[in-house]
Amino acid sequence: MVFYVSKCLRVIFAGTPDFAAQHLAVLLQNKYKYHIVGVLTKSDKPSGRGKKILQSPVKILAKEYNIPIFQPMTLKTIESQCWIRNKYADIMIVVAYGLIIPEIILNMIPIGCINIHGSLLPRWRGAAPVQRSILAGDKETGITIIKMDIGLDTGDILYKISCPIELNDTSLMLYKKLIKIGPIALLHTIDLLMSGKIRPEKQNNIFANYAKKINKDEALINWKNTAEQIERYIRAFNPWPISYFIIDDKLIKVWNAEFTNISTSLPGTILSADKSGIKIATGKGILNILTIQPAGKKIMLVKDFLNSNYKLFTPGRIINTFL
Repeated sequence: MVFYVSKCLRVIFAGTPDFAAQHLAVLLQNKYKYHIVGVLTKSDKPSGRGKKILQSPVKILAKEYNIPIFQPMTLKTIESQCWIRNKYADIMIVVAYGLIIPEIILNMIPIGCINIHGSLLPRWRGAAPVQRSILAGDKETGITIIKMDIGLDTGDILYKISCPIELNDTSLMLYKKLIKIGPIALLHTIDLLMSGKIRPEKQNNIFANYAKKINKDEALINWKNTAEQIERYIRAFNPWPISYFIIDDKLIKVWNAEFTNISTSLPGTILSADKSGIKIATGKGILNILTIQPAGKKIMLVKDFLNSNYKLFTPGRIINTFL
């Protein structure tokens, strides 16, 4: 189907974090093709010890361009639906928005609602596809753009592009890769959609997995896991919530580590602590911690931390997992 739109394509953009803002930015750079008639983003929220109210990156960008902004708690109300209807948009573009789009809204937009998702659907549906792909040891991920339906990331695939997951990739590094390819994929998909060259592809539910939201409790290191699994957790939870363990009632965050598969002592046993790292036995293999962050301190190399804290990691001592 070819869509005929007069002048600029009228777009409602729905998104919240920086990942979404990067996609909004590329649309704004093409102002002669796309007219952003409204932005939906999640409500401002308090952050930090001072509970300072923070605006989302999408809201900040939209304000710079004087775009109408709407921050409802839900899109199920008449007020929300009227706001969207009165924008007379041709299409809604959704990127990491955070609220469910009701069927009544999906059906009121002429071209429909498309979603930019950070995985190769149907591999990881849900809130945390980037982190879950690293945790699972996936070799690749990517961007999938779908025509939204009432399911969770279940819509027909309009376009897909992949990128590799390297052995040292953290979630932050992977997000940066996806930010490079996502906006380009979005523009390409819109062009294909408008020219009628899109051939929607049904998802195969057999290959679907649910990427549930990351919970802070998952960040506590379980030394009974394998060293390889723990190292994946460390990368997946960087930059948030950051993997950690507790020793002498001190919380130690782990930012970087490496592993070997050599069988060793009881899980949680400190094997050595020197300038090459803190080596700890796991359920299978050794985890060598390279970069840490003691509570209330800055991120530092292990060798610098051990200068005044070497007694904390006496070889033979066992760190409890509390699990």
